[in-house]
Amino acid sequence: MTTVKVVVLVGGVGGARFLLGVKAALGLPPVGEAPGEAEITAVVNTGDDIWLHGMRVCPDLDTCMYTLGGGIDTERGWGRTGETWTVSEELARYGADPAWFGLGDRDLATHLVRSRMLRAGYPLSAVTAALCDRWRPGVRLLPATDDRCETHVVVDDDEGRRAMHFQEWWVRHRAALPAQAFVPVGADDASAADGVLDAISGADAVLLAPSNPVVSIGSILAVPGIRPALRDTTARVVGLSPIIGGRAVRGMAEACLAAIGVHSEAGAVGRHYGARSADGILDGWLVHTGEAATVPGAEVRAVPLLMSDVDATAAMVRSALELAGAAV
Repeated sequence: MTTVKVVVLVGGVGGARFLLGVKAALGLPPVGEAPGEAEITAVVNTGDDIWLHGMRVCPDLDTCMYTLGGGIDTERGWGRTGETWTVSEELARYGADPAWFGLGDRDLATHLVRSRMLRAGYPLSAVTAALCDRWRPGVRLLPATDDRCETHVVVDDDEGRRAMHFQEWWVRHRAALPAQAFVPVGADDASAADGVLDAISGADAVLLAPSNPVVSIGSILAVPGIRPALRDTTARVVGLSPIIGGRAVRGMAEACLAAIGVHSEAGAVGRHYGARSADGILDGWLVHTGEAATVPGAEVRAVPLLMSDVDATAAMVRSALELAGAAV
């Protein structure tokens, strides 16, 4: 039997949950590792990554790793199950900034190991592989880049126009400050992490998860080399809309889309990505049942897109793989 090679661009909690459905659709257990005739590579957003208290925190990589490895707090959708907060509470008593970003005690171990390896000279992709040796997610998790390429947000507030790290805008201010622009700091000097471009080139299908199109998928596309690889691959590239009925299914994507002048509508997001035949990246675009959308040059289909459980998500993935010509 021929091994099916699927590459998925993901970010955030929704992206991690989407990967559960990818595994299920390909006949693999959603959580954990098992032998199977499928090879899944997730190219994960690193624009959210940040140094805090001397540690490198990679929220999207960790959320994917914990979710697929069975260690995620399923109620919050992020962080470790059975988490405690002693260290964060002590940091707050010291008045150590930033107090707005919670670091759980169990989660700290991951950040400590990662930071020690990074300081020893290992690239983030190698560090991630080492961390995954414990969690066995059943998916090859690759950071979009090994280089610093952080998303910063230009905002207007009482202090005037200024820039801040995406995490401060997202977590501390809950995206309430009017965003004027999103800047991938370091992108000019970055390159795709080892393995990313080869995975895209050798894929049978490439899927864009229904993650935030601006600060998740958009941050991945900001890494030099990734967008050209998507345009050059022989695989069909199919995206799934994160917008249903004019609203983001999860998170605050509407605020991000508004900042770049894109309407919060499935067709508008598809046109933002664009078709490969028109200098974009899409061959196909899935929107939710009952919605009409046009993406000139790309095939648009309407299917149920609510990730209510793993089975529903797997059905979405099967529809995407069918549109990509890689149905299993």
